[in-house]
Amino acid sequence: MNRIYLDYNATTPLHPEVKEEIVKSLDIFGNPSSMHSFGREANERIEKSRKRCADLIGASSREIIFTGGGSESNNTVLKLVGCGEACCCGYFGCRNEVVTSTIEHPSVLETVKTLEKRGVPVHYVRVDSFGKIDMDHLRSVVGEKTALVSIMYANNEIGTIQDIKAITALAHERGALMHTDAVQAVGKLPVNVADLGVDFLSFSGHKLYAPKGVGVLYTRTGSPYCSLIHGGHQEGGRRAGTLNNLGIIALGKACELTGREMTEEVRRLEYLRNKLRDGIEKTISDIRVNGHPTDLLPGTLNVSFYGVEGEAILLYLDMVGISVSTGSACATGSLEPSHVILATGTDSELAHGSIRFSMGFGTTEEEIDRVIRELKPIIERLRKMSTVYGKNRELQGVCAK
Repeated sequence: MNRIYLDYNATTPLHPEVKEEIVKSLDIFGNPSSMHSFGREANERIEKSRKRCADLIGASSREIIFTGGGSESNNTVLKLVGCGEACCCGYFGCRNEVVTSTIEHPSVLETVKTLEKRGVPVHYVRVDSFGKIDMDHLRSVVGEKTALVSIMYANNEIGTIQDIKAITALAHERGALMHTDAVQAVGKLPVNVADLGVDFLSFSGHKLYAPKGVGVLYTRTGSPYCSLIHGGHQEGGRRAGTLNNLGIIALGKACELTGREMTEEVRRLEYLRNKLRDGIEKTISDIRVNGHPTDLLPGTLNVSFYGVEGEAILLYLDMVGISVSTGSACATGSLEPSHVILATGTDSELAHGSIRFSMGFGTTEEEIDRVIRELKPIIERLRKMSTVYGKNRELQGVCAK
């Protein structure tokens, strides 16, 4: 049985050319900070990758800081507020508040909770039923005390894309800095930091066919900065620790490939996503498609199935060789329904029945056809076993057909 992987938003396999690049670079073991030939060789490859990462998002190389991944990048930016360092205090002045949204990734939400415990005021902006930022609410909370606005570019669970350019303009108009968690966007959408105007942007290697354990923090020239990790002078003194040669080289190659293949891949994934959505809507009743109808990641489809537990759907699909997700991999193990889907106004019961299908470069049309075929009998079987489905379905008013 050929297994089908539809969990690309959680992590991606290595691109074949990235894997090849890693193998060719296995002997690049020198410390990039060393002045001898081994160190210079490693440093040359690191800087080549830095340029590739910068080019992908329209930045300059000096604005790229290599990190251990998206979570570290997000933590680094958010903890600038209230850090107590002279550079940040001088920049922020009396500004000490953070504005974020109710649908952020746990690496943002858990970090701002920590800031709240330290006395930093945090405002959580609402979203509408599609997961779009409520701009009126945003305008009401961004003010003279706001130091930083942090809004994700594209949601990892439902795929909704935010108008980061407009949000950034509002933040800057009110005198605040702007950060976007673009982990799900970079590599899947054209991203240009100059056009967006953001001060900080995070992305991660393992979401765009590079290895885990390497990421990027874009920091616009002139923005305040305080190291999260202290020690050595690496990354211009901004992030201590011996650099991850292989991870960074691989990430650079992935960025080069992504920039080259993106236009065609976006069209292909949009076609596959729409095919899957149409197939589910035609064959299965009482569903809700989550996320924005048009401002949506090309390979992401999140569907709630009334009267069925998402975990049960996931396990039954896994038994027939199809791997999907019930939401964020960083929230796996939680008994609570998705905070993202709840934030869109969906009731808890329906939120529990949500499945995320996320596609990538290995996904084929034949695989999508098989998923549609396998899913219908699974949902029918689970609904027959459900004590809820059939009893309250008309009262809930959730039928999407």
